Amino acid sequence: MANGSAGKLSLFSLTAMVIGSMVGAGIFNLPGRFATATGPFGAIIAWAVAGTGMYMLARVFQALAARRPDIDSGVFAYAKAGFGDYMGFLSAFGYWLGSCLGNVFYWVLIGSTLGRFFPELFGDGSSAIAIIVSLAGIWAFHFMILRGVEQATFINTVVTVAKIVPLIVAVLAFVFFFNYTQFSENFFGGVGMPEKTLLAQVRDTMLITIFVFLGIEGASVYSRYAKTRSDVGSATILGFVAVTGLMVAVTLLPFATAPRAAIAGVSNPSLAGALELVVGHWGAVFISIGVLVSVLGAYLAWSLICAEVLFAAAKSSDMPKLFAAQNRNRVPANALWLTNIVVSLFVISTYWSRDAFNIMLDMTSVTALLPYLLVAGYGVLLARSGVGYEGVENKRGRDQIFAWIAVVYTLFMFVAAGLKYVLLVAVLYIPGTILYFWARREQRAQLFTPAELIIFGVTLVAGLAGVYGLATGLITP
Repeated sequence: MANGSAGKLSLFSLTAMVIGSMVGAGIFNLPGRFATATGPFGAIIAWAVAGTGMYMLARVFQALAARRPDIDSGVFAYAKAGFGDYMGFLSAFGYWLGSCLGNVFYWVLIGSTLGRFFPELFGDGSSAIAIIVSLAGIWAFHFMILRGVEQATFINTVVTVAKIVPLIVAVLAFVFFFNYTQFSENFFGGVGMPEKTLLAQVRDTMLITIFVFLGIEGASVYSRYAKTRSDVGSATILGFVAVTGLMVAVTLLPFATAPRAAIAGVSNPSLAGALELVVGHWGAVFISIGVLVSVLGAYLAWSLICAEVLFAAAKSSDMPKLFAAQNRNRVPANALWLTNIVVSLFVISTYWSRDAFNIMLDMTSVTALLPYLLVAGYGVLLARSGVGYEGVENKRGRDQIFAWIAVVYTLFMFVAAGLKYVLLVAVLYIPGTILYFWARREQRAQLFTPAELIIFGVTLVAGLAGVYGLATGLITP
């Protein structure tokens, strides 16, 4: 990236990065996932919880961008500043791994969307043909990104604008066909759906809400490219508000157009099926095209973020220095190569999966929780210390409250996810630790402090428990 303001990202481009990262696959699957779990009443409560929690997290990112402008690349760097080298590594590796799993989910969704029109070829998105097409797409994007970040972010901005159109059309169609009687019938659960407590209904929506909010930190990750540092916080809040309104509308309005059981029964992407119930087959075709554009755009954004996280971690010696290398276009090439190799391996593994779609979605969501928890925790520590608050001491109390709420919300998300997914994520951390040992050996640095050794032990035990569960069938992915 060039020095100075030339080639730097404006507020609009940073906001587009946030929106482009958040408006991806998840929003097109909200109607079916929510209808399976709950009715409008439970959905309203779920969005109130998720919206409040993620808004507080967005405010933490905004405060950290303002109080610690010296920290670039956001997520893992905040964890390292607050909790030390090993927790910084766990945050960086977890965030990178979750981003890789999210990219796998995107390709599964592309395959399942094409499967609507070519079922014998693409099936549910994990057929041999679907995997071959996915691998071709992964490496086509790979070589495009190698040509330069500026070119890729420009394409992302254009795609972000283009993919909003199908969503707006769907929302307008749902508004036009709004049936208050149908909405009332669905409100507390609807007809033909199993009875569940309200708490269970809300809990069952939590992982999808995490998934659709992933990307809220997009501007923070790219903070070193911002023309103006204050734009990072502004882009985070602007992107959050815009996308949250759109997601709530896409979730609630279909309940006013069809029975909840019918919405729950449509195939993925469920927004296409929900619109088809209202306007006919052209609606499914229209949304499916939007899905393909949106997912490809989000995949581009997340490929950039994956490589950037590895690159920044290597620059600060938290990953092997191999990943700090850039090509002549200033792209972190080695980081990008590792990212796409890992994504390709996970894509190939979906051939043997019984439900690759939901497994990748839920795993992506749970993997993001530790990095988010550490960011919120650092927000608490920073507000308590007063560092960066010189001249604005009156904001310390407010920022500390925001950060504490974000901490409580993230811990609640761990509970809602359940032990199964926490152990599965721990399994993936075990091979990742090799990178930490590699990086520490390069630095000739101490592996662990006493506190970090305890954390490593807990991580190792959880990972081994996960391996045992998988081997014995106690845990089924």
